Formats: sequence, structure tokens, C-alpha cells
Amino acid sequence: MDAPHTPPWTPPDQTRRLGVLISGRGSNMQALLEAITAGRLEATLAVVVSNRADAAGLGIARDAGVETVVVEHRGWPDRAAYDARLAEVLEAHGVSLVCLAGFMRIVGPALLERFPQRVLNIHPSLLPAFPGLNAQQQAFDHGVRITGATVHIVDEGLDAGPIVAQAAVPVLDDDTPGSLAARILVEEHRLYPAAVATILAGGWRVEGRRFVVKRDGAAEAPR
Repeated sequence: MDAPHTPPWTPPDQTRRLGVLISGRGSNMQALLEAITAGRLEATLAVVVSNRADAAGLGIARDAGVETVVVEHRGWPDRAAYDARLAEVLEAHGVSLVCLAGFMRIVGPALLERFPQRVLNIHPSLLPAFPGLNAQQQAFDHGVRITGATVHIVDEGLDAGPIVAQAAVPVLDDDTPGSLAARILVEEHRLYPAAVATILAGGWRVEGRRFVVKRDGAAEAPR
């Protein structure tokens, strides 16, 4: 049986408006913002949403003139109600692509169904290896020689959606978990804006679990 696939994806509009969800320092949000400012990413950062009022990234966004919204995750009857509120905020800002950037909450159908295949995440490992929390420490403890970063489309699994792009980072003999995490972060900041640009360009589809981009008449996975 043929693997299920989606038709080629095209942006729903030409606004290219990003909504970024953060929980902490927001360094990947800042990388997206810097790429937009430098002209490497044709997009608008429409809103930054955090589940924590004390997230440092909110100040970075505000200083750059980006609107911020805090939606605390406590006090909701269930995760679906919280995710529905996130979706409402993003839709109110005309967001066409949602980027998770250190957002420490699992998002579910109430958000994903409002933004089908339009929610991205960046994870500090070469998925499917080391999903979940503390991926850098997991890789270090496991003794792998190569780890890295992955941008993937978010589905209902934990760090399990179709992979858009990856970058490898060697684990050096004199590494510590901290030094390894720092070098992975450098790759994250490079990889995320490039992957977002690929998504916004359209012309891609998901075949089974594979993310496929059509270039010059030939279908291939992005590098």
C-alpha cells in the first residue's frame, strides 16, 4: 500500500506571519527575529506568546517592538482548554506559522487542528534519538559520538513529527554537558530560520513520515 501523503503545501496567505511560543530565554526566537531583520528570512514576527510571565524572551521581543502575550498554563480545566486559548491568541494576530522555541508544554489537537502542519519545533538532538527533556544530557550520558539539532513538524507524538531539517554536532572528548549544549545551540540558531524559510516557501509535502521538497522538477529532502 502506498504511504499516505499530503498535497503540496503552499502558504495560506502572503503575510508570512509567525507566532513564536516560548517559556524561557527565547534564544531561538531571537535567532528568528535577527534573521528577519537581516533579510535572511522573509517573514514578520507577529506575536510572542509565553506560558510564563517571567520568561526572559518576552523582554527581548518587547525591546524589538514585537507584541507579547502571556497565557499562564495554570488554572485551566484541561490541556485542551489551554491549547484552544493559545490558538485563539495566534489566530487573532493573523499567524500563518507557529514556531515553538523552548516552549515547555506539549501541545495537543486543540492547537494542532487549528494549524494543520503549521506548527514547528526545534529539538536539541538528532531525532528520533533522545526525545523529551534534557536531550543534550541524554546524548552525553549515552556516549554517542554525534548528536545535533532537529526541526520537525509537530504532531501529537513527543518530538515525533516529520523531520524538516537536521544539523549534526560532534561530541568531543573534552566536552561537558554544558559545552555540548552550547555548540548545539549555535546550530539551532542557524538551522531554525533556514527551516522556517523552507516551510514558508511552500511546494513541500509529507509522504508517510518523510518531508519532501520539490526543487527543479525533482523531489528531494531538504539539506
